[in-house]
Amino acid sequence: MTGASRGIGRAVAQAFAKLGDRVAVHHRDSAELAHQVRAGLPGCGHTVVQADLADADAVRRMVDQAAAELGGLDVLVNNAGIYLWHPITEVSYEQWQDAWRQTLAVNLTGAANVTWCAVQHMKEAGGRIVNVSSRGAFRGEPRHPAYGASKAGLNGFGQSMARALAPLGISVGTVAPGYVETEMAAADLNSARGEEIRAQSPFNRVATPEEIAAAVIYLASDAAEWASGTIIDLNGASHLR
Repeated sequence: MTGASRGIGRAVAQAFAKLGDRVAVHHRDSAELAHQVRAGLPGCGHTVVQADLADADAVRRMVDQAAAELGGLDVLVNNAGIYLWHPITEVSYEQWQDAWRQTLAVNLTGAANVTWCAVQHMKEAGGRIVNVSSRGAFRGEPRHPAYGASKAGLNGFGQSMARALAPLGISVGTVAPGYVETEMAAADLNSARGEEIRAQSPFNRVATPEEIAAAVIYLASDAAEWASGTIIDLNGASHLR
């Protein structure tokens, strides 16, 4: 479970643990939070793993460690992501390049590398992969264009993997949330734009992390094999397609 020390990742880790699963809580540089999440999970056998997803070698070590400490891998959730502000008319060329390089390295290439490493542990017995994408892949992200592009790429990657991995008994699904009440979204939700953001949905609110976790749990279940390749929109009817 990448990016499990906060937000959606923390809620997903808790949901799996409540079902009796053992969880590897991944973080990049928030060890204290990750250990707090692990300590709060029901059950036993959970572990904490660390890697910068932009570092391919660190990714491989992290996935192999998770598999060793959990006794194998049944489910991978690609949740970690970064969300950098870089409107095209308001940043320098250097800032623009940095935002694209960093965002794609983590959100897309990083997820692809984690997936490759996890598949090495799943290909004998099968498994489930769930990618956490975003409404922004479809609606657009004018202030965070690399984020929107990385999530659109993740959608395409997930569907390619759904076709590639089905013969191995591995299904691949994707959830695409809109705004969620998380630390990543807190600055926007608590700003002058907060009311407008909530009003994007006719429910006049944003999602809870637990609502996203419920969909991840479904896609990771045995019952969801035939949903492989799907992308579940979780945006409270704020963007319909």
